[in-house]
Amino acid sequence: MSETAKEFTVQLTDLAATEALGTALGTQLRAGDLLILTGALGAGKTTLTQSLGVGLKVREGIISPTFVLARQHPSLVEGPGLIHVDAYRLKDQNDVDTLDLESTLAESVTVVEWGLGKVEHLTDSRLELQLDREALTAAAEKPAVNPWEEEADLDEPRLFTLKAIGPRWDEPAFEHLKSTLLDAVHTGELHA
Repeated sequence: MSETAKEFTVQLTDLAATEALGTALGTQLRAGDLLILTGALGAGKTTLTQSLGVGLKVREGIISPTFVLARQHPSLVEGPGLIHVDAYRLKDQNDVDTLDLESTLAESVTVVEWGLGKVEHLTDSRLELQLDREALTAAAEKPAVNPWEEEADLDEPRLFTLKAIGPRWDEPAFEHLKSTLLDAVHTGELHA
């Protein structure tokens, strides 16, 4: 079955724009939403997830789940919790299934870093998010950045691409999400 995706791309000029976008995105999510987050090492995936957590109003302390594979962050306001997964070391959907994400998917927002090609089977709707620092660096002919030094590079511009797939993200829902995120990026703040 072919999936129709709606998508848009926006340049995030600095850390504040990334945080504004993540926070705005977090306010638009609901229990059952699946987000697949891709980007090179140091692209800002964990920073974006931290901002999502702010928008969702979940417990602070979001860090990369690289060594534990998945972390749970409960809601502070009776909303959905956040499940943050790092699928980098997982080979395929069989490895993902060992995490039993199905048991928490319905009541949480699930963000899976490095999940493309591994978690699509969990639900019929998803957001695929990509952060790309290299495209802008190459276009500006800047020297290569060491991806292991993420903290030093957080304020560099990035391209953010969002793909919305499935019935949860029908045209009205997608257009509202797109408008909310673009407004947050361009104004640097969230408008209710």
